[in-house]
Amino acid sequence: MERSADVLLSDGTAVHLRRIRPEDAPAIVDFHSRMSDRTRYLRYFSPYPRIPERDLHRFVNVDHRDREAFVTIADGRITSVGRYERLGPDSPDAEVAFVVEDAHQGRGIGSVLLEHLADAARENGITRFVAEVLPENNGMLRVFGDTGYQVQRRYADGVVHLSFPIEPTEKSREVQESREHLTEARSIARLLAPRGIAIYGASATGHGIGAHMLGNLRDGGYTGHVVPVHPSAERVAGLTAYRSAADAGVPIDLALIAVPADRVAEAGRDAARAGAGGGVVVSAGFAETGPEGAAQQRGLVEAARAAGLRVVGPSSFGIANTDPGVRLNATLSPRLPMAGRVGFFSQSGALGVALLAEADRRGLGLSSFVSAGNRADVSGNDLLQYWQDDPGTDVVLLYLETFGNPRKFARLARRISRVKPVVAVASATRPPGLSGDAPSPDAHAVTALFARSGVIRVDTVQELFDVGMLLAHQPLPAGRRVAVVGNSSALAALAVVACRSAGLVVADGYPRDTGPEAGAHDLADTLADAAVDPSVDALVVVFAPPMPGRHADEDADFTAALASVALAGEKPTVATMVFGQAPPRVPAYPSVEEAVRALARVVGYADWLRRPPGVMPALSGVDPVAAEAAVAAESPTGLLAAYGVPVLPSTLAHSVDEAVAAAVELGFPVALKAAGGALRHRIDLGAVRLAVSGEQGVREAYGELADAFGPDVLVQTMVAPGVACTIEMVEDPAFGPVIGFGLGGVASELLGDLAWRAAPLTDRAAEALVDEPRAAPLLHGYRGSTPVDRAALIDLLLRVGRLADEHPRVRSLTLNPVLARPDGWSVLHAAIEFGDPGARPDTGPRRLRSI
Repeated sequence: MERSADVLLSDGTAVHLRRIRPEDAPAIVDFHSRMSDRTRYLRYFSPYPRIPERDLHRFVNVDHRDREAFVTIADGRITSVGRYERLGPDSPDAEVAFVVEDAHQGRGIGSVLLEHLADAARENGITRFVAEVLPENNGMLRVFGDTGYQVQRRYADGVVHLSFPIEPTEKSREVQESREHLTEARSIARLLAPRGIAIYGASATGHGIGAHMLGNLRDGGYTGHVVPVHPSAERVAGLTAYRSAADAGVPIDLALIAVPADRVAEAGRDAARAGAGGGVVVSAGFAETGPEGAAQQRGLVEAARAAGLRVVGPSSFGIANTDPGVRLNATLSPRLPMAGRVGFFSQSGALGVALLAEADRRGLGLSSFVSAGNRADVSGNDLLQYWQDDPGTDVVLLYLETFGNPRKFARLARRISRVKPVVAVASATRPPGLSGDAPSPDAHAVTALFARSGVIRVDTVQELFDVGMLLAHQPLPAGRRVAVVGNSSALAALAVVACRSAGLVVADGYPRDTGPEAGAHDLADTLADAAVDPSVDALVVVFAPPMPGRHADEDADFTAALASVALAGEKPTVATMVFGQAPPRVPAYPSVEEAVRALARVVGYADWLRRPPGVMPALSGVDPVAAEAAVAAESPTGLLAAYGVPVLPSTLAHSVDEAVAAAVELGFPVALKAAGGALRHRIDLGAVRLAVSGEQGVREAYGELADAFGPDVLVQTMVAPGVACTIEMVEDPAFGPVIGFGLGGVASELLGDLAWRAAPLTDRAAEALVDEPRAAPLLHGYRGSTPVDRAALIDLLLRVGRLADEHPRVRSLTLNPVLARPDGWSVLHAAIEFGDPGARPDTGPRRLRSI
């Protein structure tokens, strides 16, 4: 397997990591010559001024099993080498070492090399790394000590001897994710707060997209250096133009690129030579044009990453930062919304103008804005990393068309949603990916993604702004109790209906109607009473035109009355005003239904926040060794048994005598079922005979089934009756394993009544799966029946979720039926499809999204 990856370093710049090659020998010699005497001594424990030919041959020729080596490439040169070597044939131990060129030390290269070396070593059966480090090599000791592994140290003969197991631990994963967060956030910070910007494609005539962006940048009051790069002009828009960005002699962090598609890569390389960390490519003509453009886009990103650049776009609408210290308008819009505390990511470049205009119209202040266009590199995940710690951003709005790495999105969103609300409009469908027999899997997979993450999912751009306005200007509600107040009984009645439909509770004593003749003072008193009412968590305020003849200045009185309550910060307030204009920062909506819908979304998010995050509890009776053996043998029952999920034994009979023999062996009474997969549980079609006793009974039942459905019949021990359930798992190349749960029966299958969550499952996710299907009341004692053991079902789902997460070779799994009873459950049938382990995004060592 060709191992290579683009990775981010601690300063946010990108480098390329790959396996060493024999043809790297001259580059290794050059790399060695650039190292200082001290660096060579710390690595080789001797001066080692040059590499002997024999050593060089050994360095660049490795077998990728017992000996492996990786190099990092920046600016076309090798900047580091990391390697491991197994300590003897089939030994579980290997010695690890790496060296980084002096100019690139302190940028986190060592920790990245160690992650990739450990990943490769584990695949080759190595479980422990050992290393020898000189005591004065503090940097290397820190790299090993900060991995999160359990590192043991021993000092002997003037050397520090280190050893540590390389199986990922909770701590090592935490360290890895923390480094990922910091590097990705820093790479975006360089783009949104650049010290200087080089512009490619701004014409000397003032016409074209590049000149338009240059004008917007200057008119917006950008505080940094602006460097037009032009092949021939001496001045562009009154500014000195340069043949290369580096010629300007000022710090350059960002490139704005608006040149034809075939010149974009060269513009990026020129910006990189000037020290830029990224580029915004507004140029079109890439993946959106077809296969040839897609190939050109891949080449663009490869060239950019080789130069250490992040890429926003192509076909980007631009980026913006309203911070007074930056004032960056690097977009195609001549006007930005007011400064505020909302971060906005849009995948669509075409919608950029409309989105910014709508934010401006509503008075929704933005902290920063990024349009990803074709999303060849920078994605919404990168912006989540940046906004999580950005002190200027309190709310995140996302307009998503596709997911680059949905598993990573879910992980990041779960984390950031605990500190800042994330609102996303995203399609419920996406390109085909899920396999298996799950009903409507595309929509379910997206639903599972959002359900685990705490993201406030909305269906339209309009609703995105509706919810964003409420979150930006109002506190979160403490509960679901709503006070409806206004001067129109008709609007109040509509609000009550909308609240109940949205799952909100109209507080006792409401709605309160002041009447159309009430003045502003009466309204203010009523609103103030509601605001301090301990039985109220949120307010819905409705206004209709009052009696004719009222003076215009009285409108201002009503507005002031609303503002006095809505802006006090006590309880969230939404308003619908049929006349006039709501005060600034008061979320106002054209209809009562829109106001209540936005409030309900925020109430749901507040509920999610109040619930503690789920955990993955320890499970008893799990045997990893037996599980690996069962996967190797492709044994469904063996694998399930290794996770504490026994399957009720059954025997396939091809004749009546075999059926009788199986029944005698299993013990009476037994169940006989038609063996066809689609018929096995169809009692409604007569494909099942239950509680069959005696040999004669088996012969009669077998004859009936064989005549109707064929000679193959399953014979199974009878168990106590229960509520039939089904559990499914399907493997998605983007989401990974997704677990579904529902009640059995034709009606549930017809309606697709399955709840879905992505694996691995937390205790809260498993609880949600049990309670979410529409038929779930059947589990809880519906119409006087005895409730099933809910805790046992949750435990079963946790086991299936862990199995699915730990074994990529399991491509699909079905437990159907699972009989849930007051005393536990029984799995009557299980089917598992094994295959090659697919790639699971968001696992393994750090890397940028593949292109």
